Amino acid sequence: MKNLVPKRSLGKTGEQVSIFGLGGEGLLRTYGREEEAVALIHRAMDLGITYFESARAYAGSENYYGMALQERRERRKEIFLVSKSHERTEEGASKHLEMTLKAMRIDYLDLWMVHDVRTPKDLDQIFGSNGICKALEGAKRNGLIRFTGITAHRNPTLLSRAIDLFPFDVILIPINPAEPHYWSFLDEVIPKAIEKGLGIVGMKTLCRGVSIKIFGEESVEGFLRYALSQPISAVVVGCDNIKQLEMNVRIAQSFQPMSQQEQKLLTLKVKPYSRELMYYKL
Repeated sequence: MKNLVPKRSLGKTGEQVSIFGLGGEGLLRTYGREEEAVALIHRAMDLGITYFESARAYAGSENYYGMALQERRERRKEIFLVSKSHERTEEGASKHLEMTLKAMRIDYLDLWMVHDVRTPKDLDQIFGSNGICKALEGAKRNGLIRFTGITAHRNPTLLSRAIDLFPFDVILIPINPAEPHYWSFLDEVIPKAIEKGLGIVGMKTLCRGVSIKIFGEESVEGFLRYALSQPISAVVVGCDNIKQLEMNVRIAQSFQPMSQQEQKLLTLKVKPYSRELMYYKL
């Protein structure tokens, strides 16, 4: 059961990734649920997902991936494996990468990302003389990572500045129909990212389940279709169980782009709830 999820180019990296990726949150952002977590990762592989994401900050997530990959060594080259560091210094980030590789039981990451840039102080540290960007350069030079990236949840202006300051390969940003209503990453970041040839991956697509609490489970397809109708490479969603994973994959398999009119109607529908949906900007 391979290649069931469509793929898109990941910017100028030359990589093709599944349009739906398994996020590192949900079930994977726990401790002590090894059997369920490994089964979820294996099921995602069997369904044709190739983009797999985690972070040093995500509880036992990296360790779960390590266990899953230990049992399926032959699948490592078939997948695009991502993790992130919330450290800001070269030394701290390098230690994080060492821990990540050990936890995941791998020799290299396909993509290593600066996690959650929020403040001007973050920018000063990240791009300073002893900042994490030095660790990114060293890790890439030494074959520990293939590509570099950066993520932001709150402030599109800061992320826009960041991608001018370093030749990142990929960005990870919120993409959902509430975004156009306030401080939009879609408007401020995506055009510049496309111009620079960056891979663009969407997160907060279901607003960490807030969309389902407000609009019901039937809203999942609309929110995913909206995100995938933007000029991006993929979306990542954390899943609580295999049932959720399979539902999301079915939507990705049958994806048809939303018309501009459909997108407009959905953004108008969510407008009264946009503050709740964009909890990550508060």
